[in-house]
Amino acid sequence: MAEGFDAAGFEVWVTDVDAVALGDLPGHWHARICDAVDEAAMAAVVAEAGTLDVLCANAGIAGPTARVEDVALEDWRGCVSVNLEGAFLAVKHVLPRMKAAGRGSVVFTSSTAGIYGYPNRAPYAAAKWAIIGLMKTVAMEAGPFGVRANAICPGAVEGPRMEGVLAREAAAKGMTRDQVYDGYALGTSMRSFVEASDVADMAVFLASDAARRVSGQVIAVDGHTENPDPKV
Repeated sequence: MAEGFDAAGFEVWVTDVDAVALGDLPGHWHARICDAVDEAAMAAVVAEAGTLDVLCANAGIAGPTARVEDVALEDWRGCVSVNLEGAFLAVKHVLPRMKAAGRGSVVFTSSTAGIYGYPNRAPYAAAKWAIIGLMKTVAMEAGPFGVRANAICPGAVEGPRMEGVLAREAAAKGMTRDQVYDGYALGTSMRSFVEASDVADMAVFLASDAARRVSGQVIAVDGHTENPDPKV
């Protein structure tokens, strides 16, 4: 997303809880260490950034892979906290600045799990489902001030995070990594995963003037999910 907005001419701010993850970013980006669920840290970064045209509330973790009855409360809270409370805290502190400016676009990252649910991923699915409710509320509250809010629902995205999901799900289901991968792909009309750049392109579009009347929408970038839990 940061690369996409940079290419589109935006001044980019990136936050991450991991200092190492911020170490190799382009020098003209504003990189700040920030735990998404630390309200004081989030407020400080937003205050430093000043007026923001776009917020991408994208921080998230995969959470545990287990049946509902096997999920530890600590793991549930950790997953829901980052995925849902992180987005809430970001928009809480950015929204007053956007309202004052009379413009802004908030792009939430939900998931196809937030549309369909997903077995063995209860904390993640619940948090991503709740993101859509948060987005709808922000769109209603902020619309009169010229601020829009939308949610992108990516499907399975190629990359290291998804590889971790595949490995954990394979272990939980007694399957191979490739079987789980093929299952995800075969569950879509386009029979494929998506690339991170596909999600970034949608975020940039939602922030653009071309989407100036697009708000309150849930937009899947997933190759069209037909079956969220296909069996290979």
